[in-house]
Amino acid sequence: MTSTLQRRRLLKLLGMSFLGTSFSSCVTSPARATTVNWGYIGKTGPANWGELSPEFQLCQIGRQQTPIDLQIADVKNAHSKNQDLLVINYQPTALHLINNGKTIQVNYKTGSYLKYAHQSFELLQFHFHHFSEHRINGKSYDMELHFVHRSQTGNLAVMGVFLQAGAFNPALQIIWDAMPQQQGLETRIEDINIDASQFLPAEHRFLTYSGSLTTPPCSENVLWCVMETPIEASRSQIAKFSQIFPHNARPLQPRNDRVVIEVL
Repeated sequence: MTSTLQRRRLLKLLGMSFLGTSFSSCVTSPARATTVNWGYIGKTGPANWGELSPEFQLCQIGRQQTPIDLQIADVKNAHSKNQDLLVINYQPTALHLINNGKTIQVNYKTGSYLKYAHQSFELLQFHFHHFSEHRINGKSYDMELHFVHRSQTGNLAVMGVFLQAGAFNPALQIIWDAMPQQQGLETRIEDINIDASQFLPAEHRFLTYSGSLTTPPCSENVLWCVMETPIEASRSQIAKFSQIFPHNARPLQPRNDRVVIEVL
């Protein structure tokens, strides 16, 4: 079992002090950000996000920005079983989808959560990026799935899972069959359930670090847990998403002096 002292050391290495700290601005700011036109190409693209609104300044000047290239050789290693540090409890939920113009987002009902070092974060939603935003040892993947969580005190935790071309993914197809094609459209199907746990790899080895939201306002101090093992989706499934969102991935950001930890 991982000792309490080990957990505290891990949190200290990450440069985080979750307990007693509120990141509520990370939760409320994205709603305000929707009033400012931003995107992934041209004048409203990532290179100019910091200039589009005063609330977006961290996108340009922040030093803990996400995504980053996760270089395994440079990370610290936690010699502990990850189930002692990370606990995932996802339950099925009715299928609620929205095309928000930036991605396809699946909204989740209450009751599903992630626990990191005994702090609980409720699953709010998950969404998709094409191509992957993070890289591992310079390798990019076809897509990346982000599970967005929030604690009762307003702290955020995001878990990333890579998708690579391979076998047909039945769970993903449930979403794809109901996917709204136009921006602003929402689909609610109460008699069809989706289970977020079906999008997790069998092996839960992950990399964790302190980062930011990957969309404006790029709020920092977000706990990131990125699974090393990808899941698969067929090429036709990846192509279907890319037809709606050809590119909705933020470019890599400087790692600066942040510590990345690999949890076995």
